[in-house]
Amino acid sequence: MLSKAYTIEFTGLYQEQEYNLQSYENEYRNLMALLKDKVCPEDFGQCGGMGRCGTCLVNITGLPNSIDELYKNERNTLSKMGITDVALRLSCQIQVDKDLTNVVIELFDNFY
Repeated sequence: MLSKAYTIEFTGLYQEQEYNLQSYENEYRNLMALLKDKVCPEDFGQCGGMGRCGTCLVNITGLPNSIDELYKNERNTLSKMGITDVALRLSCQIQVDKDLTNVVIELFDNFY
């Protein structure tokens, strides 16, 4: 018997517009890929998800503590950008899974 995929629903904010986003686990390789596909911000994720450029920076509200850990590239990139706020993350380093349910993700026009 096949199990039904868990639907992940969350909100995206970009250029004063609100996006009701839906996905499921393994539909996208990371949050950056989902946002590029469904919101289409220009110049977003220029390094292709390596965690080095900082152009996929997002502000996440409601993220559970279970994914607070920063990966090495993300930690280094945020440090170089002078960012210490734990709500600011590189979307390429976040997996699309049930932890994103009901969070609010704000995308930026201008990067730090």
